[in-house]
Order: sequence, then structure tokens, then C-alpha cells
Amino acid sequence: MLDDSRPIVLATRGSALALAQANAVLNQCRTVFPRLRFELKIIKTTGDKLQTASLAQPGRSLPKGLFTKELEVALLKGRADMAVHSLKDLPTELPAGLKLGAVTRRADVRDVLVYRDGAHFAALAHRCAEEWVPGQAALRGWRPHVRLMDLPDGVIVGTSSTRRQAQLQAVHPGLKFTELRGNVPTRLEKLATRDSLDATVLALAGLQRLNFQITPEGRLAGDAVPEGLLAVILPLEVMLPCVGQGAVGLEIRAEDERMEALCARLNHYNTFQAVTAERALLRAMGGGCQSPVAAYAEAEGDRLRLRAISFLHGIRRAEAVGLLREPVALGEAVAAQLKGAG
Repeated sequence: MLDDSRPIVLATRGSALALAQANAVLNQCRTVFPRLRFELKIIKTTGDKLQTASLAQPGRSLPKGLFTKELEVALLKGRADMAVHSLKDLPTELPAGLKLGAVTRRADVRDVLVYRDGAHFAALAHRCAEEWVPGQAALRGWRPHVRLMDLPDGVIVGTSSTRRQAQLQAVHPGLKFTELRGNVPTRLEKLATRDSLDATVLALAGLQRLNFQITPEGRLAGDAVPEGLLAVILPLEVMLPCVGQGAVGLEIRAEDERMEALCARLNHYNTFQAVTAERALLRAMGGGCQSPVAAYAEAEGDRLRLRAISFLHGIRRAEAVGLLREPVALGEAVAAQLKGAG
């Protein structure tokens, strides 16, 4: 039975996206358990403190749990009852005493190419200088609904994801890449004002959770979106997501029966099974959140289909179907294919 004598504390990062996700979980909790009290606890993580650090430093390993460690410490010390994570940030190996209690229904897993509208920026030269940043009129851009292969060689894509870089380059070898960190509005502002990059790639789920929209005309719209940015969704055939993308994970203490009972009501079973297969694959590959490995599992009745691509040793693709109730076996089988053992 759930004890309603004290509030249940949900730990979260303080970024706009993290808060949007945490508030969605908070609202779900209050709907499902109207007699219980819930509150958010905002915690700054190592990743938040290292906004100027590269997430793709060749030859250097980054700390595990870059965006999760401090939340996990709060759980272990009893300062929080549940940690709300973007599941893609949660390492496959969790600290002793913690476990993944639930996963909410997954959002759209696809990525989005965001770039400048060529006509908009060219027109800035004829507008009042107070309305734009000096130099913006010289920034290059392209038409709405552009295809990746329509972009000329030398286009600079800002991303710190090795997974995204590898897949983009596999489709368009002429692209170049530069590091881009920061929250979503910061990245968009850099794209709209700097000639050091021409485009970036962002998760569609994150954009939607921040109430950004892609209009039928191909424009990226939203309160924090600079003028003149276009967006096009990349198909899964071009860009498979990272493990867990689009899903929100709820981490709890392993022996906390109160939170286990709560998570049982919050969990979306098909999503949980799908991401469990993906995480089993990544763990079997020996990779972490920044590895150039992409995977996507989806439920099809009582079956689970998992497709994946790895750039660890050349380009290797694999796909298999297994039982929905046996996601770990499926993930390990596809990992064996990728490693050439299956």
C-alpha cells in the first residue's frame, strides 16, 4: 500500500526540457494518485556544470552518468524518492541499490535537421539593422523541405553526437561537423547567428516537449525559436535514434516497495520492453551513451522488432524479431550480429 503521510519527491535536472518532462510525470502521478502529495526537487548535474566541455573528445572517456549521477546520489541518500531522466542519458549499468522502476509512453523517436531559410536571411540586408545581428544577412541557408542529399558539400552540421555524425556522413560524405553544446534554445540561437555552422540535429521528442512545432511550410515555430529557421524530420532509414531516445525513465531504490507500487501504475509496458532490448544491446556492445551505436525496438503484437547500426568497427547493421516478453535476449542477439558473432 502507498503511504500518503509524506510527500513523494521527484528529482530532476533544471533545464527547460528536463522540467517539461518532470512536470509531465508529476501531472501523471497526481492524476493516478490524487490522494498522494508530490513535489519536484531540482538538482544540478555534472553535465549541467560542463556546458563548455565536448561530448565527443576522441580518445577520452567522459564520466558515466554525466546527467544522472547527482540525481542518483539524492536517491541513495534518501533526499529523493524517484529520479526523472531522459532515458537516453541513463547508463545501462546502474549503481548498486538502484533500478529502473518505470518508463512512460515513448514519444516520436526521430531526429530533426534544423537549418537556416536562405530567402529569409538574404532579405535581412534590406531590413532595419536593429532587427537582426550584424552578419546574419551573409549566412547561407536553403529552401524549405530540403533533403539531406540536396545540401552541398562542405555544409557544417553542429552536433556533439558521434552517432548522429556517423549516420549523417554515411548518407552524405561531404558534410563537415563542429561541436555544439547547450540547451535547445541556445543551440538554435547559435544556428541563427553564427557562420561557424549551417545546421544542427535535434530530437523531435525534445522539440515537441518544449512546445516547438514544424509547420506545414517547413518552419520551426515556438516562443524561443529565432526567426528564419527551417526543419525537416529525418526518416529512420537515414537516422536511427540513440538507445532510449524519446522515452522518460523513472529510477528508484531497488528495495523501495512504496515506489515499486507507484511505478507499476505509471509504467508503459510496451515502451519498457522496447527500451530494455535497446539497453541490453548497448550493454552487450560495451558502449555508453556517447557510443556510435543506434538502435530502435518497437512492439508488434506479442513480438518485438529491433534494428540497430554500429560504427564501432566500420558500418554494421543488424535486425531481428523476438518475443515481447524476452527483450534482453533479443538485445543480446542483435549485439552478437553487430559484433560478427551471430
